[in-house]
Amino acid sequence: MIARMREALEALLGPISEPVLLAGGASKEAWAVDAGGEALLVRRAGGGVIHRHTLSLADEFAVIEAAYEAGVKVPRPIRYIADLDGREAFVMERIHGETIGRRIVRMEPVPPELPFQLAEELAKIHAIPPGRLPFLGETAMDRLVEELDETGEPHPAIELGLWWLRENRPPAREPVVVHGDFRIGNVAVDENGLVGVLDWEFAHLDDPARDLAFGLVRAWRFGRDDLRLGGIGEVEPYVERYNELTGREIRPEELDHWEVAGNVAWAIGCVTQARRHISGQERSVELAILGRLGAEVEYEICHLLEAKGVT
Repeated sequence: MIARMREALEALLGPISEPVLLAGGASKEAWAVDAGGEALLVRRAGGGVIHRHTLSLADEFAVIEAAYEAGVKVPRPIRYIADLDGREAFVMERIHGETIGRRIVRMEPVPPELPFQLAEELAKIHAIPPGRLPFLGETAMDRLVEELDETGEPHPAIELGLWWLRENRPPAREPVVVHGDFRIGNVAVDENGLVGVLDWEFAHLDDPARDLAFGLVRAWRFGRDDLRLGGIGEVEPYVERYNELTGREIRPEELDHWEVAGNVAWAIGCVTQARRHISGQERSVELAILGRLGAEVEYEICHLLEAKGVT
């Protein structure tokens, strides 16, 4: 496969180095190559997707182009490839910096500017005109219910979470372009802070508070559970900076709601990913591990709801 991939890439980019598969990514492949003296990354479709509403790589590439034009810190998009050895792909700049979440939260020290930088990039993302990306739709909770139902498995904690979200949704805000997976683990960080925002496959139109809160999900704290903002800091300065830049005044109760929603969405993602392994569609230790992780996320849903008096 690597030989065929290299041949196809060289036909488009000229001579390249041997492609190297990078670690991480449950649904997409990431290959490092060098071409023309430039470090590049090839993002290629994997064997499946986490959620059915995941963007195609063609649409994800278009979102990155729009974000780049808007001044968001993203890798420079270079080229979309409709067929790279049987799967779609695109090529972008390969940026430096740490991307593994458990390493970022253990940096000594974690760059103190990072929470503010995350807020600043999120404000830029939410300012992208929706008309610039007319193919983006809104992600309704009903879609998650359908995905869970299709597994044919009982998951009472997830179902309780879905019920609570329906009954306690805060007043809706005007939908904006959201990243959809904005968290530690989907950003590159160095000693000076944020280098770039990665993995745009879940971009859609939604409540801006949804994006702001997704990084609070416990799974994205990577063991630093005492720091609610992705294991790197406190929430308040992050939200204050976002509110200052956007004038939106996102409230704590909105963050609480969308933190539960983030856990519910990730729990369903874990279940569906594990099914790829269990069904034999794609045998993978990583996918099997996600099945185990899903139980931890379900426990977190119960923990959050118990704190709100749901028993």
